[in-house]
Order: sequence, then structure tokens, then C-alpha cells
Amino acid sequence: MMKFRFRRQGADPQREKLKQELFAFNKTVEHGFPNQPSALAFDPELRIMAIGTRSGAVKIYGTPGVEFTGLHPDTATITQIHFLPGQGRLLTLLDDSSLHLWEIVHHSGCAHLEEVLSFQLPSRPGFDSASGLPGLTRITVVLLVTAGDMAALGTEGSSVFFLDVPTLTLLEGQTLGPDEVLRSVPDDYRCGKSLGPVESLQGHLRDPTKILIGYSRGLLVIWNQAAQCADRVFLGNQLESLCWERSGSTLVSSHSDGSYAVWSVDAGGSLATQPTVATMPYGPFPCKAINKILWRNCESGDHFIIFSGGMPRASYGDRHCVSVLRAETLVTLDFTSRIIDFFTVHSTRPEDEFDEPQALAVLLEEELVVLDLQTPGWPSVPGPYLAPLHSSAITCSAHVANVPAKLWARIVSAGEQQSPQPASSTLRWPITGGRNLAQEPSQRGLLLTGHEDGTVRFWDASGVALRPLYKLSTAGLFQTDCEHADSLAQATEDDWPPFRKVGCFDPYSDDPRLGVQKVVLCKYTARMVVAGTAGQVLVLELSDTPSEKTVSVSSVDLLQDREGFTWKGHERLSPCTGPLPWPAGFQPRVLVQCLPPAAVTAVTLHAEWSLVAFGTSHGFGLFDYQRKTPVLARCTLHPNDSLAMEGPLSRVKSLKKSLRQSFRRIRKSRVSGKKRAANANSKLQEANAQLAEQACPHDVEMTPVQRRIEPRSADDSLSGVVRCLYFADTFLRDAVHHGPTMWAGTNSGSVFAYALEVPTAAAGGEKQPERAVEAVLGKEVQLMHRAPVVAIAVLDGRGRPLPEPYEASRDLAQAPDMQGGHAVLIASEEQFKVFTLPKVSAKTKFKLTAHEGCRVRKVALATFASVACEDYAETCLACLTNLGDVHVFSVPGLRPQVHYPCIRKEDISGIASCVLTRHGQGFYLISPSEFERFSLSARNITEPLCSLDVSWPQDSAHASHRLRESPKLSQANGTPGIILAPQSHDGSPDPICSKRSDIQELPEAMLSPMSVDSATSADTTLDTTGDVTVEDVKDFLGKARTIQLPATLLGAGTNGPWPLHVGPTCPARVWAWYLAELWGGLRAVLPMGSWPPPRPGATGRGQLGLPAHTTSHSTHHPSQLPL
Repeated sequence: MMKFRFRRQGADPQREKLKQELFAFNKTVEHGFPNQPSALAFDPELRIMAIGTRSGAVKIYGTPGVEFTGLHPDTATITQIHFLPGQGRLLTLLDDSSLHLWEIVHHSGCAHLEEVLSFQLPSRPGFDSASGLPGLTRITVVLLVTAGDMAALGTEGSSVFFLDVPTLTLLEGQTLGPDEVLRSVPDDYRCGKSLGPVESLQGHLRDPTKILIGYSRGLLVIWNQAAQCADRVFLGNQLESLCWERSGSTLVSSHSDGSYAVWSVDAGGSLATQPTVATMPYGPFPCKAINKILWRNCESGDHFIIFSGGMPRASYGDRHCVSVLRAETLVTLDFTSRIIDFFTVHSTRPEDEFDEPQALAVLLEEELVVLDLQTPGWPSVPGPYLAPLHSSAITCSAHVANVPAKLWARIVSAGEQQSPQPASSTLRWPITGGRNLAQEPSQRGLLLTGHEDGTVRFWDASGVALRPLYKLSTAGLFQTDCEHADSLAQATEDDWPPFRKVGCFDPYSDDPRLGVQKVVLCKYTARMVVAGTAGQVLVLELSDTPSEKTVSVSSVDLLQDREGFTWKGHERLSPCTGPLPWPAGFQPRVLVQCLPPAAVTAVTLHAEWSLVAFGTSHGFGLFDYQRKTPVLARCTLHPNDSLAMEGPLSRVKSLKKSLRQSFRRIRKSRVSGKKRAANANSKLQEANAQLAEQACPHDVEMTPVQRRIEPRSADDSLSGVVRCLYFADTFLRDAVHHGPTMWAGTNSGSVFAYALEVPTAAAGGEKQPERAVEAVLGKEVQLMHRAPVVAIAVLDGRGRPLPEPYEASRDLAQAPDMQGGHAVLIASEEQFKVFTLPKVSAKTKFKLTAHEGCRVRKVALATFASVACEDYAETCLACLTNLGDVHVFSVPGLRPQVHYPCIRKEDISGIASCVLTRHGQGFYLISPSEFERFSLSARNITEPLCSLDVSWPQDSAHASHRLRESPKLSQANGTPGIILAPQSHDGSPDPICSKRSDIQELPEAMLSPMSVDSATSADTTLDTTGDVTVEDVKDFLGKARTIQLPATLLGAGTNGPWPLHVGPTCPARVWAWYLAELWGGLRAVLPMGSWPPPRPGATGRGQLGLPAHTTSHSTHHPSQLPL
């Protein structure tokens, strides 16, 4: 029989209101490089760039901080993107031959990238007999002509169709079929029975009526659209791409045999049999196709020829290269990933005679590389964003908040010394479109990522753009099996082709043992700990100058000579001997080697005590890096824990033990199933549930039924893995004297607490103390269900977490309360529990697994500031579960506050990579190269806020076509759009779009079971700003509850009570409008016949009784909207 325990009637409305001021879930921005890019475009007028992906996402970037995202409704690969220059609109082509028109649309003072129209082609010839377009098959190429109002579509069937872009409708009578082209071509120029697919379309820069058409079989035609005839005809080899020179007198074609040809357009006659120049740059042996070629002229008289591919097939057919040729200078840019597309940043103004390219941007499958074409040597330009986070696979990450300005400047300076810019280079990042309107961040945040190749990268995570600052490499300290020596870097002048390695994406690791597992940084002392896969623990400190020093090496045996255990995993890394040169930045000071050399699973640093603690699957140790001596080593292995001796890189598996464990699990499941079947009585349970539902009022809160949790076996494999380590100055021995302590939690639910004797001279002093640090076991706690311990934190007398080292002593944080009783919060995978200190008696707990059916994966104590009061903030416990949900609990009461769905439960790597910050934000990997940033705080939100000046044609019909009622539906991951400042042709800003609403509707939080019933009883502030549209009313009618209002309130003739629908999340302005309509006496201004309002079902327009001519896109003034 189900049992219920009544607590209180509903929840506190004031508390619910406070929750809305403290907590709000938003996915704000995506950091890093788009996963699997497939298309590239650049708007030379707005200076913005668009990248399309295989998943159908469109991402637009401008100056740092200007970025927003759109997502196609169907998951399809974007094959081409074309900007309508200067209009803030773009056309995308998908691999299913569908065209989509996107537009930056103004909505409530903000703008979003929104899909406006779409156009789908028939799937096969003759699919639509009524259309009369039998050649309309798969689209191969798109060309925008006449200022973007018309598009030419080249198809696989050799036809060229013309499309009206504002309406995405085919233009009748302008189709250019292959038969019409063949009639203008002599018999000698006909390439068989068909011309092949349309491979390229190029528009004339001077004469928009001329279009250059290239067919795959080699026929090139300059078609005069006005005269409907061919002006010039060329015949070459199998075609790959075309490019028209700026003046229109020369064109260049690239071919599948690795050659390119230059054709003269001004030569006499309409037929050209031979090109003026035909060359195979990397011949004479067979070469791969030149996929794309560009021709850019310069004022100096020479020109750039830039092409991709064309490498010798036998020798370098697997290379990904872009060749840049100017006069006699040829450079072969060698990349480590596949080339998607490239463009040049050059002058496009009609009055300019020359291109004068400034930069070359190459989009690769794994990174974006920009080269400075104005500086000799064509160096790379470091990007402020779109850096490849996965240049080496990410193995761990950490976030450091409120970085001091002095440390920040030192890290930036060290990063600038790593990649100095040439003195003659004046080019900055060329993609500078838009304006970033976001305020300067109040605090600077560092995101640290550890990588498989032994590097740690520092990223500026203060704003929208994730900017690389500094890279630390630990590989130079060890002797690896494969010394990294790139043969391309040693190329001489006589080598051919003249390869030059470009880009930083390098997925190959010299030695997997170099992988970084844990990173900890002390922001006040500039000390850092980096722990790796082979048990290496490095203590580093920041230096502003290069130095040459010998690193001290120590070993700590965690097995403590325990018998019966033999390490079967990888060997330890051999450190280099003697003095080693180190550049400016973080330089190693001490190397601690754990034995056996298993991967480090936990590490923590206390710079004030000069102590570092580390743990592996065998135990944990404590090391004094000031005296360079070990303090403590404790083995946590169980006698049956043989799997821990195999290591992560070992392939030795115990088949006998695996079978034994499998049969034990089967036996347990059968026994528990029999018990459940014996005790189950379905009819009795249904009757009890019905009685309980009838007897309990709905506004009374009930304790949810707890799940039965099976205790874990003590001999489970890997039970000795150390999951967390923690330093604290608290009461452990008695309630009078406090002192340094160290806490360790394991995979089997064991918690060890050690009292430390730290000499005062060691607390940050330079002089070594005479006495060594001592550690004495003070307490040992064993959790009942043996759930793995995820985190440990000590709370002071006020229930607040203790400050970080040096925060209290340097008056950077409020000193902890040492008068009241302390408590320790232990978070396991199944529950949170608070114990009093020093008695270690249970005070309060929350069983997350029993209540929610999930397990804890990540935990962090975060400070949530109120949006209503500047000085009010709460410290809460945020956790991420294995189902991808984020829960927030109060501290120390452990009362559920809110929970949100954050990550898909199937995304195991995303959940494992999540990092929660101290100010209510988080990061997790949505792909190997992208971090998704989210916020749990209603106040601390990092999101794009920017403006973009666009100019739309006066006759544009963009405002009349909408596919979506809410702009948020077109965002890929909740990423906001930009503020739009549209301009007319005279350059004046649009007065309508310059108004901005002050209303910010926050997403509704899924409240805990304690407060869900009173979510609608909180005080609602009425706000009448902003207009109410039909869409606003429809948004909340779908989840509305009916309120019966008396007939006298609505006026005579309503025939009884009229149901008024009010949703639980009804916007405040809708409430205000309803009250104004009911009480303001506005019936006289309503249209004739619309009052009194009809009863439900009186019309076909739903509960509002909308007129038949009213569409979902209509916008009415509040006094004119029919009720």
C-alpha cells in the first residue's frame, strides 16, 4: 500500500518568485569550430562569413562577439551558401536539391536568422507533368545575378533555370535548355549527345546580362541573356571550375587532369579552340583534379592564381593542398584535413579596377586558416574565434573564474611570445562585420583544456568568442617512443612541390601516455598542477622569462608493498635528465611519479600550504612540493580488485572474473524479480492509488515514492579508484581547535579524512621549514550503499563553502565563520548528505537516485545572484545527472530548487565532459570541436548581443513571407540572434526597427515536486509595454486552463458564462490587455459584430472567434484585436 506523508499546504509564493529571480536555464552560445562543415560564403559588403554543416546548421560570424545560428528543419547537408550582398539575407542549397532563403528578421527589438522561404525541386525528371520542366533535376550550382533579385540554377540535366529570389518561384519563359545552347554551338564543339551537368556558373562583373556557363564535358559558353544567344564558345577538357577575371577580358578554367587554362574573351571571333595559356602545375605525371580556382589581379601588374588540388596522384595524392601562385612565387599550403572551400578578401567596389586581395581564408574540415596576402611570406593570421579545440583530442577541462588582472596579463604575454607576429604585418582579422554591443565582462574567466598530446590550452571564456591565449606543452619533459619531427618543416628550397605546413590541427599523438587527465590552477600564486595518463603529476609555476633548469623528480608508491598485485599496464614515462630549456610561461618545478603508473583520477592543490594531493585507481598520495618530499601514501585497493592492475591501455581481461560477475548479476535480478512478483497485487495497488488520489487535495505536497536501491558489492572491480580530493581548514579532532585537513573519496563510498600538521613557515613562505608536514588519519566514513563519492566540501558556521586558498588571507573573500559548527557535504552518485563536524553525524540528506531515478555525474557549488536585487545571492549545489538533467539544491538544507533538461541522455561524452562554474554556468562538448555554453543563473548570462547595418531594396517582399511564428524555432541550440539596425537606401535607420522592447521572457523552469503546484500563485507584475499579436495569444492558448467569468462582466447577450483561456505562463502584457478590454469600456471601438464575443465553436477560428480573413501573420493593435 502506498504511503503518503503530508508536509504543508502548497509552497511559499515568495520563494517561488525568488527562484525566478535566481534561476533560469539558457543555452547561450556555441564555442569552438563547427562540426563537419560543408559550405562557406562571405559577404564582402557586410564583412560577415557563413559556414554550413552536414547537420543543416548555418552559422554566421562577424567581428568577435557577432555571431548567430540558424537550423534547417530537416537534417540535411548544406552544399552551397550564397549571400545577397549587403542585405543580410542568404540562400542555402541542400543535398536534397532544396533551396532555402534566410533573413535577419527583427522581432521585439532583437533580430534572428530565420528561414523565410523554401523551394523543393521534383525528385526525378517528369515528376510533375504540369510543370513542364522535365530537365529540372538535381541542382549542381547556384549563381545570384542582378543584385541578388534573381538566381540562376544549373542542374544535372544541363539546363539552367532562373528563380525569383524574393518569392523563390521559377521565372517562366527564361529557362535555358541544352538544346538551345547546342543550336548556338557548331557541330565540332558538341561533346557527344549531351553536354553533361552544369559544373559552374559565373556572372560578368561589368555586364550583368552575360553569364559564363561551364559544362562538365568541357564546353564553356558566354550566354547573353538579353539577346538569348551565345557570345563566345570555348572547348576544353573535363571541367571542374571557372573564374572570370575582374575586367571580363580573361577567364580561367580548371580541369580534372590537374591542369588549368587561361582563355581570352576579347580575341576576335565567337569561337576559341585553343587557350592562351594551358599548364599542369605539378605535371607531367598524372595529377589529381583542380577542384576550384581563383584569379585575382593586382595594381602592380601581376596576378594571384589560387587553386586547390592538382597534386601528383602517385606521390602526393593523399595531401590536402591549396597552391598560391604570384608571378614566379609558388607556395603549396599543406593542411592536415580535407579542404571544404576558400575565398579571398578583396575589393568588390565597381569603381575599383583591381582586386588587390588582402587575405585568403581556407575552410577545412577541422579548422579555418586565414593567410595575409599583403605581407611577404604570406603568414597566417591568428583568429579571435573558430579555433580548433580538438587540434589534439580533448581529455579533460576545467574553468577558473575571477582571474586577477595581473595573472591574466602574464598569461596573455606568454601566449604572445609563443606566436610573435611579423613586424611588417599590419593585417588584422579580416572578418569584421557588425558591432558587438555587449558590455565588457565584469570578471575574466579561463577555460583550461587538457589534450591527448600532453598540452594544456588556455582560452578566454569571458565573452561570446572563445579566444586562445596560451598553450602549455609537457611532452618536452619526457623521452617519448616517437620523437615528433615533421619532415615538411625541414623542407629545403630544392624540394618540389614547395610544401609549407599550415594550420594547427594535429590529431596524432606521439605517445598516449602523455594525455592530460586533470588540471588545477591557483590563480593567486600562478601555480599549476597537470596530471597525466601514466601517473605523472607536474607542479608548474609561471615565469615571465625563458629559463633553463633541471626538474626535480620524486616517486610515490601507492601500493605500499602490498603483496599479490602485479601491474600489467603501460610503463611510466622516462623524464629527460639534465637542465632543459623552457620558454616563458608555465615551467615545471617538480615531477611526482605515481607507482604503479596508472592514470591520475583526482588531483587538488593548496598553494598556501605548498601541498598537492593526487589519486589513482590504486590509492592517493600527498606531496610537499616546497620541501620536495612525500607526506602520505594510502592504498585503497580491495583484495579482489585485480582489474585495477590492468590499466586503461591494457588489453588483458579476466574472462573468468567477467563471467563470474555476469552470473552474479543474473542471479540477483532473478531473485529480486521473484520477490517483486510475490509481493505484487495489481488490483490492490490500483485501488489504493485511486483512493489516495481521491482523498488527497491537489494543492497538498506529498513525498514521492522512493525507489529501492541495492547496495553495491564490496568486491566490485575498480572499487579503489579515488574520485575526489579536497583540502579544508576545519574542525576534525575536536570542536575547539581547527586546522588543515585533507579529504579523499573513493569509488566504493569510502571517505578518508586526515588531519595535517603544516608548519607556519610552509604556508606560502620561501624559506623551507625545519619540520616536515605530517598527516594523521582522523575520520573514516563508509556510505551505506557504497556509491562512488563524487565531491566533498566543508561548510562553515553560516552554511557557506570555505573560500579558496589565499582568498581570506588577502581579503579577497569573506572570512569563514569559525565560531559556529562546521559541516561536511558529501556528494555520492546516489545522494547528497551533510554531516556535522567533528562528530561526523548525519544532519540532512537528499536521495537523488531514490527520488529521481538518476545518478550524479558532475557536482559544483555555485553562487546565484538575483536579477531583482544587486546585493542578494545564494550559494547552491548544482549537479548534472546521467540522464542529462541539471538539478539545483539549496545549501546546507539540500532542498530541491529547480531542474532542467540540459543534455541528451544518449550523449554520454557530452555528460562526461561537462564543467560547472562557480557562477552558475557550464560547458559541455556537443562535438569533438565544440563546447555548448549554458547558464543556470538568471543574472549571469553570456550571450551574443550585437548589431548589423543592412540595406534592403525598397521593393523587397521579404516581410510578407514567414514560415515560423517564433524566431527561436530557427536557432540551432538556443543561440540568440542579433539586434538589427536596418537602413533604407538613403542610409537612414528604420524608425520602426529602432524601438526595442524591455520585456525579456525567461524560459520556464521545471520546478521540483515541492513547488510545482504553486508555480502560478506567485505575484505577477503587470506590464503593458509591447503590442499583443495573434501569435502571442495562440502561444499560450495551447496549454491553457479555462476560467468561467460571469456574464455581467462581459456584457449582455453573451448567453451565460464565456470561457476565457488563461495559460499558466501567460505573458504579463496579455494579462494587461485582457483586463483593459474587460474593464476599460473599449467595446465601442471594436469592429461591428465582434462584440459580444461568440461562444466557442461559433466560428472556425477557435476560441478567439477570429474573422475568416485573419491570418496567423497579421498584427493588430490591442484595441483592434477581436476578442
